[in-house]
Amino acid sequence: MILRSWLFVPGDSERKLAKGRENAADALILDLEDSVAKERQQFARETVRGFLQAQPDRARQRLWVRINPLDTEFALPDLAAVMAGAPDGIVLPKVYSAAEVTMLDHCLSALEAREGLARGSTKILSVATETAASLLTFHTYLNGVTDRLVAMTWGGEDLAAALGASDNRNPATGEYDDPYLVAKSLCLATARAIGAQPVGVVHVDFRDLAGLEADCHRDRRAGFVGKIAIHPDQSAVINRAFTPSDEEIAHARRVVEVFEKNPGLGTVGLEGRMLDMPHLKQARNLLALAEQVGAKG
Repeated sequence: MILRSWLFVPGDSERKLAKGRENAADALILDLEDSVAKERQQFARETVRGFLQAQPDRARQRLWVRINPLDTEFALPDLAAVMAGAPDGIVLPKVYSAAEVTMLDHCLSALEAREGLARGSTKILSVATETAASLLTFHTYLNGVTDRLVAMTWGGEDLAAALGASDNRNPATGEYDDPYLVAKSLCLATARAIGAQPVGVVHVDFRDLAGLEADCHRDRRAGFVGKIAIHPDQSAVINRAFTPSDEEIAHARRVVEVFEKNPGLGTVGLEGRMLDMPHLKQARNLLALAEQVGAKG
């Protein structure tokens, strides 16, 4: 199932959690990490668990939980509390390599057994680039990582802090500096290599919806199929940008049709352009994406 928009919601705010269910986001990320103060951790866990238990219908909008990093004292209590609510997935931050994903997989198996949940039903999204080491360990995901890992995203803000940078943007162009472009590229390539959904990074200026839309289109052209949102107003923009337009769908169908009418040919002409097998694959990918997100609107 393709999830286009993933909206962060503070786990210690009952009001914001309730409002989140009215939002257009395909998935809510109920946050127990950065948006929750240390002294409110237990309250947030209990609030998120109760919210999950009160929201069994996830047909329109999936409910995920971002726990604290596995190398902190908060992660296991987070998991122990929220798994009673059967979250659709766990967002794992501050990852160093696929070893943390494997560790989380083992924890989830034990907790699913405790709660009577189907083994493997709780999926994982890895925030794959928030540590310096993470840029050097993407290859570890290629060595048989768990099937629970269905999505990967990258992080520019925490990575900047990890690298000791004062900013992650080129002041002349406003674009990401080289280390963050590397992070983006490796995240995308690794996700595609293992069959996971590549999810674009947050657009931090939540008032700049035009900039968000442009960023979404850049991500989609690159191969991402969704994006993280940090403000409720961003979800609809993200959904629209990651939903193929009628014109795109029509063109993709024409590409498929012209190849089907010319079996055995590796190259065909259409509307003044020469097309080959990569174009056919791209067209089929777009039609598959359109089918998966079409029911969402």
